[in-house]
Amino acid sequence: MADYTTAARPYAKAVFELAQETSQFDSWSGRLQFWAALVSHPDMSERLAAPGLTHQDRATMIEKVVGDEMDEHSRNFIRLLSENNRLPLLPDIAAIYEELRAEAEGEIEATVTSAFELTDSQRDSIIGALSRRLERNVRIVNVVDKDLIGGAIIRAGDLVIDGSLRGRVENMERAVVN
Repeated sequence: MADYTTAARPYAKAVFELAQETSQFDSWSGRLQFWAALVSHPDMSERLAAPGLTHQDRATMIEKVVGDEMDEHSRNFIRLLSENNRLPLLPDIAAIYEELRAEAEGEIEATVTSAFELTDSQRDSIIGALSRRLERNVRIVNVVDKDLIGGAIIRAGDLVIDGSLRGRVENMERAVVN
């Protein structure tokens, strides 16, 4: 996956810069998400990988599915990806684009892994604390992991806060062993 991310990053940055110049963040988000879903669909993925297809054939296949809604920038982008055999990277390109967009808009997504579903007040409390600490708007995704026993692990960008009981037990175990 890291290789895909590295290869996808320049394309995502280029689209992000275009979206920024033209003030079309939402439009490009929608396009990239649609194309990512399209190339990830098993039938389309199989067709795009068929031997004997030219780069133009692959680009045309996507253009036909999208139809008249494809502007010149979109058409050129799909053709560029096809010529460079990068159509399978569209899911990674879309994900990186969304990260760049969130960063530009002063937002960050935090994953809160907890033993139980967070209550509204817990969500609000975590959002408030993280927003103050990171000086950004925070969106929370709650993942339930019963193995944590209690507490939570918060991941937001490079920040990781392990306040789980499992984490505390592991830390005590390491302290006893060392």
